[in-house]
Amino acid sequence: MGYDVVVVGGGHAGLEAAWAAAALGVRVALVTVNPERIGTMPCNPAVGGPGKSQLVAEVVALGGLMGRAADATAIHTRMLNRSKGPAVQSLRVQVDRDLYALKAQEILAERPIEVLRGEVAALWVEGGKLLGVRTVDGRGIPAKAVVVAGGTFLGGVVWYGRRSRPAGRQGEPPARFLSQSLKAVGHTLRRFKTGTPPRIRADSVDFERLEVVPPEVPPGSFTGNPGPFAAKLPTWQTRTTERTHRLIRENLHLSPLYAGDIVGIGPRYCPSIEDKVVRFADKESHLLFVEPDGLATSEVYLQGFSSSLPPELQEEMVRSLPGFERAVIQRYAYAVEYDSLDPTELTRGLQSRFLPGLFAAGQVNGTSGYEEAAAQGLLAGLNAARYALGLPEVHLPRESGYIGVLVDDLVGRGTDEPYRMMTSRVELRLLCRADNADERLIPLAVAWGLRSKEDLARVEAKYRRVAEELRRLEALRIEGVSGLQWLRRPENTYEALLERFPPPSPLAPEEAYQVEVRAKYAGYIERQERLREKMRDLEAHPIPEGLDFPKVPGLSREAVEKLSRLRPRTVAEAARVPGIRDSDLTALLVHLRRLA
Repeated sequence: MGYDVVVVGGGHAGLEAAWAAAALGVRVALVTVNPERIGTMPCNPAVGGPGKSQLVAEVVALGGLMGRAADATAIHTRMLNRSKGPAVQSLRVQVDRDLYALKAQEILAERPIEVLRGEVAALWVEGGKLLGVRTVDGRGIPAKAVVVAGGTFLGGVVWYGRRSRPAGRQGEPPARFLSQSLKAVGHTLRRFKTGTPPRIRADSVDFERLEVVPPEVPPGSFTGNPGPFAAKLPTWQTRTTERTHRLIRENLHLSPLYAGDIVGIGPRYCPSIEDKVVRFADKESHLLFVEPDGLATSEVYLQGFSSSLPPELQEEMVRSLPGFERAVIQRYAYAVEYDSLDPTELTRGLQSRFLPGLFAAGQVNGTSGYEEAAAQGLLAGLNAARYALGLPEVHLPRESGYIGVLVDDLVGRGTDEPYRMMTSRVELRLLCRADNADERLIPLAVAWGLRSKEDLARVEAKYRRVAEELRRLEALRIEGVSGLQWLRRPENTYEALLERFPPPSPLAPEEAYQVEVRAKYAGYIERQERLREKMRDLEAHPIPEGLDFPKVPGLSREAVEKLSRLRPRTVAEAARVPGIRDSDLTALLVHLRRLA
């Protein structure tokens, strides 16, 4: 019996892809080597952070499962950048690593998704048409659409010092053959690299010497429903020392990265500890975060200390840290090198430009991070289901939020290193905050079949109450000015206003927050609205699908080469291609007007 959608891989991209596809009522199978490892967190046991919590909020708004799983298994939460504006405030949720995977599997079981054990060896293609996938044991699994979400497993190799072995991550075999199948249909593969820090036995750490970071009370959450242990545990901080740095500098020849063994490109914004010491030689120390792996686990995670140096050297490095003088490493740090696709060879719905029905999501597209993977998985799974149903592909425009920017950057610009989402990448970040993701995206989620009409009705009622309160404040007079003008003064708060002039019906806390943000940042919001209109103006100029760019008068050679390769759909997308000049855009617009 065949399937409408087959998802290859059970990581954070695969989970969301299968979950979203099943929402549309199609028959879905998720194929993974070890079903017990679905939802595993191989790196830090946390969800969110700057740029990433906004992605999770959008995944939640679009009906995804990551926020639910994180909230249910949270053991520590903090709102980062609280002293800054709402555009960059970012929730970070520390979770119980093992419980998160179990919760994700539990949620996945709420929908009729068949989980199949096996290693996918190849795409099943006949006569240029995708028919499904084939496994290493000879099975053919028929499918109308396939989502490849292989993470770091495609051609994966892990490194401990100068020693390496094939693996997708610690203790798990790689996907040995699928890369060749992707090449065969026309895709370009690159080698990328990432890494993970050591895990330390908790009872070997002197926590009295570490700086305590208490959880926030009340705890934050992505869904509005924090779990029962969300404020249960603290985290801690320590720092590298002069001895740490000396050990690293004197042993760089043992690093596979600096010795030239690793050819894959690593992430700029999440460097290894040896990279930090070399690249920031003027720094006397680097801050490290000590995070529990769970409520009952015996390990702590040393965030900021990823390394590919040999295990015996890691022992000395870890014991050079304050509080870790007697530390016992339970799992050593390692680097992993793997194959990834060139994302410019995908559509904005994450479908292959070479093989209709083939979709890709997550680290296989050149990104890093659970949150980036989940966001892509949801979009790829949605479009795979739509493809199976004969429906047109959908995508999120750049102006719609963080997922839109993520995909637009990947597909329109490409990436030469593992891509990490940051708030600075988003031009309209004040309009695309985590707290208003429901207003922005739930209408789309309902239209696409990912959420119910009842969800939309609740959101519309919420923002009607917000609008009514803003109108009340505009009519209210306080100290000679309107209530809105009074609230815009830095020293005034909505809470203080409520004590003197309460509304007829009290607002929920999240509604009150919306009122305060919209009042205090009204001028900045209006400025970003004007910027959005300019972006929409350029989007309103479509580029014909078969346009012959070499025949566009006035285009530079670089523009001809890049536009021919990337095939932007609008002038706005062309404008975001690196190397495209204003003169190129002018030439393109003039040519399009002549064609019209």
